[in-house]
Amino acid sequence: MNKLMFLWFAVKTTFCTCQPDHRINDFEKIRSHYKISKIGKLPAVVNESSGLARSKKAGSFLTHNDSGGKPELYEFDINGKLLSTERIPDAKNRDWEDLAEDENGTIYIGDFGNNSNQRNDLAIYKHKPGSPLTEKISFSYQNQSINPSSSKSPAFNCEAFFYHKNQLYLFSKEYDKNGSVKLYSLPVQPGKYSLSPMDSIRISSPVTAADISPDGKTFVLLTYGKILLFEVSGGKIDFSRPKGCFRFVKKQAEAILFLNNTDMLVTNEQGDMYRITYR
Repeated sequence: MNKLMFLWFAVKTTFCTCQPDHRINDFEKIRSHYKISKIGKLPAVVNESSGLARSKKAGSFLTHNDSGGKPELYEFDINGKLLSTERIPDAKNRDWEDLAEDENGTIYIGDFGNNSNQRNDLAIYKHKPGSPLTEKISFSYQNQSINPSSSKSPAFNCEAFFYHKNQLYLFSKEYDKNGSVKLYSLPVQPGKYSLSPMDSIRISSPVTAADISPDGKTFVLLTYGKILLFEVSGGKIDFSRPKGCFRFVKKQAEAILFLNNTDMLVTNEQGDMYRITYR
């Protein structure tokens, strides 16, 4: 990150608060319910952690580097020790932004970063660790320009998703002209899809990661400067049940993972690891 971008980012996160979320969407104030602890550093090979998922080994996790990195997943433990590296076959890291995993251990890699809004090759790679095969789920957004370079809307950029009941749920990074983050869903079967928003909510900070708790009752959004929790009722993923919001200003945090139904692991692009513990 260059100095100018770092300054912009520092200003944005410093002044990011949950006040608009408390006022507009009735999020509760829950900072006192959580303890935030820095627990270590990621392995040196991970220079821009942008996604997190559980590994098949208990107590270990997977991450990857951001755009332009090698098409590899890095397995590490809670102390930040590198355990293994797996190159993903038939995949390219155009702009990997997040990870998700299903109940069978299949990993989904979100190659859907689109900061410049010039991509028409958005995809999610579907890979079973150790397998020589990788499948591809391709998609575009409804009303997305067929000449992406001419489109100025920031709503066609995504850095956050999770898996839930054979569906993948994606969250737009920037808000649209109405100040809303959009929610999309798509099947896990390989193919080509056109996405239209299924819900939206006003959040005044870019969404950089998402996850759902193991019991499926809570999902979380990480943004530059705060964390927002939503209740899931009847297995339906939407924004209708905001739970709580609290500030989380830890540099360029872009990956979040539930460790259990309440506690979370967060990493940033500077290699720091944080545990958020419910108390």
